[in-house]
Amino acid sequence: MASRNLHDIAAKMRDIDIAFLTTRTDGGELAARPMSNNADVEYDGDSFYFTDDSTRMVGDIERDPTVALQFSGKDGFFVAVEGRADLIRDKQTFAEHWNPDLDAWFEKGVDTPGLVMIKVGAQRIKYWDGEDNGEVSL
Repeated sequence: MASRNLHDIAAKMRDIDIAFLTTRTDGGELAARPMSNNADVEYDGDSFYFTDDSTRMVGDIERDPTVALQFSGKDGFFVAVEGRADLIRDKQTFAEHWNPDLDAWFEKGVDTPGLVMIKVGAQRIKYWDGEDNGEVSL
């Protein structure tokens, strides 16, 4: 098993835009959905995603903040993240992570009613890169 650090993994993740965010529902089932990181990809173990406060995903996180992220990159590179999600409702923090592409989804920008940002703090990262694989704990 190879040994890579977070910096090595982050460099390979730089071009990945979409992750699947998995939560546990109130019935105990797993629910996954694609989420864009909107080019917020200087990965340091934290990921940020915007959504509407009324989504099932937000309710799932309020009940159980343990989540998973799955990323699929180029040439057989895959990452699975286990972590904790926090819901952020602060406009100043929104602005720090805002990208103009988000305007297509949230027409009033950071002032969109019900806007919430999900911050996923990684606790464990597994990666597969061809025949190389390993794990990083944070």
